[in-house]
This record gives sequence, structure tokens and C-alpha cells, in this order.
Amino acid sequence: MIDRVLGPRGPELTCEQCFEELDRYVEVEMTGGDPDAAVPGMHAHLRGCPACADDHESLVALLRAERA
Repeated sequence: MIDRVLGPRGPELTCEQCFEELDRYVEVEMTGGDPDAAVPGMHAHLRGCPACADDHESLVALLRAERA
């Protein structure tokens, strides 16, 4: 609960920045890289923004379906 009140400890992206970087974040994530190093602040944003988290989950599901 305290984390929600205080917010993220590190950098966090805006929704606009998230939208711009989501493809790269998911690409790194899907190839086994470190997406948090590739796009700092994305993880914190996705934890706190349900709309962007839904976009992330949808993109991951789409790419997994394409690979199957």
C-alpha cells in the first residue's frame, strides 16, 4: 500500500512515452533480454497504469500467438 501512495522509486514514463517505447520493451522482453534496462521506467509505469498494462499484455499475447 505504501508503494502505491509514494509511487515508484525510480524513473517512470508517461503514457505517451510508454506508447512510443512499448514495442521495443516487448521485443527485448520476448527475446530474453532485460527490458527494464532497455526502457528504464517502463516497468514502474506498467505497474501503475492499467490502460498501458492492458496494451502491454495484448501486445505480448499477439506476439506469442504469432510465434505459435
